[in-house]
Amino acid sequence: MKMKRVVSVLLAGIMTLSLAACGSTAPAEPAAEPAQQEAAPAAEPAAEPAPAAEATESGEPITLNMWCIATESDSNRHAYEAAIADMQAKYPDINFTWEAFENQSYKTKIKAAVSANEMPDIFFTWSCAFLGDFVDAGKVYCLDDAYKNWSSELPENMLGNTTYDGKHYGVPTTMNIVGLFANMDLLGQVGYTEIPGTYDEFIECCDKLKAAGIIPFGCAGKETWCVTEYLESVIEKSAGADTLNDIFLGRATWANQDVTDAVNTFQSLVTNGYFDPSGIGLTNDEVKNNFMAGKYAFYMNGTWNCADFAANEEFFPKVKVGEFPVINADKAKLGQLIGGPSDTLAVAASSPNAERAADYAFELGKLICHYGYLDGCGLPAWTPYGDTSSVNELTQTVSEIVSKADNFVLFGDTAMSADDANTYLSYVDQVYGCQVDGQAFTDGLAKDIR
Repeated sequence: MKMKRVVSVLLAGIMTLSLAACGSTAPAEPAAEPAQQEAAPAAEPAAEPAPAAEATESGEPITLNMWCIATESDSNRHAYEAAIADMQAKYPDINFTWEAFENQSYKTKIKAAVSANEMPDIFFTWSCAFLGDFVDAGKVYCLDDAYKNWSSELPENMLGNTTYDGKHYGVPTTMNIVGLFANMDLLGQVGYTEIPGTYDEFIECCDKLKAAGIIPFGCAGKETWCVTEYLESVIEKSAGADTLNDIFLGRATWANQDVTDAVNTFQSLVTNGYFDPSGIGLTNDEVKNNFMAGKYAFYMNGTWNCADFAANEEFFPKVKVGEFPVINADKAKLGQLIGGPSDTLAVAASSPNAERAADYAFELGKLICHYGYLDGCGLPAWTPYGDTSSVNELTQTVSEIVSKADNFVLFGDTAMSADDANTYLSYVDQVYGCQVDGQAFTDGLAKDIR
């Protein structure tokens, strides 16, 4: 019952905070008393599907195709495969095909498809401004009618980051935060049994690791979003969540001394030799595998990684997850996290079967959420059902961290518009490569992002 109680707290509080994540997102009315919702008893089977989804069985055979990022190496792969298998067995009249693409290349591919009006029927997207750009272009099908059939299982306040001008355009699956993962075997070699709780202790630990010939951090410079997992956490724990959120949403300028200082702090971690120097040319999969192989003591990345860590029997007993420590207690505090509900399915307005694709996307999204949660790929956007006792200990720890959260700032390249995000990521690259310092970073973004 402890895990179910944590889930109830999450449904009650976390997603209410997430509504502030996107400036263009109109806050939806909160779901009725989500704190009172409990996951179904362990022995209870999955709830019956909504009537609208059943209606597909009586229609003419159709073809639906989907794009996503659940590649073979992606933590969510099994959840997608299991969910799709269930749907294909249930709806033999629908010829469902899907393709998965690597994270970074997918961002370019889906944007090009939207511009050319060559979108799949259903597509994975990140929420907030990323999806909002497509909505503004009139390329996304409104899901208001389809949502009516699922509202009892998907609380309204889960849809805040995919609601624009009061209308729903996305089906959320899971939510994640940036976690500070630690190899406790390596930390144990320098005298630590827990992840350091204060920033001074954290730096002292990094110094001890370095002195012992252990690389503190691994970061994939080849995929800039991985660098932001570190940089945004440092900024948030220096300048505060509200400051960073306002900047991402265009409500405040990048010309902020606290942010400048935070960027310099991050860069000092690089110049002090805390990061693997070869990481600048590595992919995230390579860095994650190095972390599991014992090359790095810490790995800052999304909590969807809990699934892969839990699946590795040799590595799982060694790993713990925590929250990046506070750097400036006058501006920031624990419980301010990077992340929130972002993974989303959407339907193309150009789909010849958009209405049925909408029903299919909701039921598929519910199943992806279910299997992903059991695998440890994230926390559920949908009300959990069935037996959740198998959820791994890392994901349970993430649940506890999130249940105590004070504020969330959605990932910067998702919260900002596409053009602004590209500019931002370019500057992040330059900071990680020590081509610009904090002042040049904030001055440049203040000039280039208006």
